[in-house]
Amino acid sequence: MASVTMTVNGKSVSGEVEGRTLLSDFLRNDLHLTGTHVGCDTSQCGACVIHVNGAAVKACTMFAVEADGTDVATIEGQANADGSLNVIQQAFQDHHGLQCGFCTPGMVMSAAALLKENPTPTEREVREYLEGNICRCTGYHNIVKAIMAASGQDVSAIAAE
Repeated sequence: MASVTMTVNGKSVSGEVEGRTLLSDFLRNDLHLTGTHVGCDTSQCGACVIHVNGAAVKACTMFAVEADGTDVATIEGQANADGSLNVIQQAFQDHHGLQCGFCTPGMVMSAAALLKENPTPTEREVREYLEGNICRCTGYHNIVKAIMAASGQDVSAIAAE
């Protein structure tokens, strides 16, 4: 067993983990932050995307002990201080960027990383950035539209599918 301490969504947390415990499992099982979804355990689906020290990371590809001393952000920490949806979450709601919702936390976290790197991405750039995130319901069209809307771009000419 190993001790880990990290900041998660602005709060210091600690725990005891086995060396093989994935960060996704630590977040879900030990910290009860179940918004970080696990869809594949093989780094293929993107449902577990979180931010570690500001960078988008698939939590199923990192051991909890590797996150010791880091700053972790999950979907649970994305809302505004008053509890309202942040601009990306609101855009997903407004532009129907979700259906079943399973991929949505990972998509929102990926979108936040993209918009941090590229504040006004093109449709192609959004689609390329999301290549590591799988959605089985939406066909991605409204997800892309939501991300572009969250960037402040006019998406009125983009037809809904």
